[in-house]
Amino acid sequence: MNTEEISPNKTKRARAVQEYVRWLKLEKSLSANTVEAYQQDLQKLLDFLDAEGLDFLEATSDDLERFNAGLHDIGIHPRSQARILSGIKSFYRFLLLADYLQADPSELIEGPKTGLHLPEVLTVDEIDRIIDAVDMDKPEGQRNRAIIETLYSCGLRVSELCNLRLSDLYFDEGFIRVTGKGDKQRLVPISPRAVKEIRYWLLDRNGWRIKPGHEDYIFLARRGNRISRIMVFHLVKELAERAGIAKTISPHTFRHSFATHLLEGGANLRAIQEMLGHESIATTEIYTHIDRQMLRSEIILHHPRNIKYNREHGL
Repeated sequence: MNTEEISPNKTKRARAVQEYVRWLKLEKSLSANTVEAYQQDLQKLLDFLDAEGLDFLEATSDDLERFNAGLHDIGIHPRSQARILSGIKSFYRFLLLADYLQADPSELIEGPKTGLHLPEVLTVDEIDRIIDAVDMDKPEGQRNRAIIETLYSCGLRVSELCNLRLSDLYFDEGFIRVTGKGDKQRLVPISPRAVKEIRYWLLDRNGWRIKPGHEDYIFLARRGNRISRIMVFHLVKELAERAGIAKTISPHTFRHSFATHLLEGGANLRAIQEMLGHESIATTEIYTHIDRQMLRSEIILHHPRNIKYNREHGL
């Protein structure tokens, strides 16, 4: 048996969560759907505390603030942040009532201002429709499919996508090397679906005339030079219109949707942050190194496009 499964802290936490769920149902008279939503949001915090090596009864207000700041850091909509925080506050109020704690560490944590504007979030279906809207009869059709798939599957900034080079591809290992803000490099897991689309594009790319100095860039314009940020903006807008999507979107929308879908799907907050290339939730020093294979499995497991791809291919 796994030692984690029989540790006193894990057992105590499991009992506390079980009692909390019973309290929501019997004392608060919440519906089954609402109770399930509270459990899912609480699990996001518990996963975060596990990654930090913190016991749920020892978490301080600073720890909870870092978790809350992390939700904002990865671009979660203020309304979703407020909902998650509400569930966490409810849990700690219960722990206080049930004598698990003598003080409530969540008491002074403030929710986000829900009036703040953040980019739209696309549904998985809308992203599928955008990809399906690519005209594959055009010479750049496969390039465009690969661009959208890479933006969403890897959560890249548009500048990071434009600067991707052939020498940044480590397909056998399942990673790409991304150069982010301040020329800082990170390894980003890449899904089998995105790998497939890029490979198909590279076959087409072999027939393109490439300008000197641009030979190592993956995504090229029709004139043979590296694709520009503005070209990707125009591409995204055109495909959204063709797909009949009325939302105001940009390349960043795919990055924002990527983070939102992963968090809602159960991925660890720290893993998402690493993928996005953020320094830290609050300060860099509080984090230890994240194992790269753990990071990759976390993202591949929870990304909705990967789940669908694996199901389609019987993986």
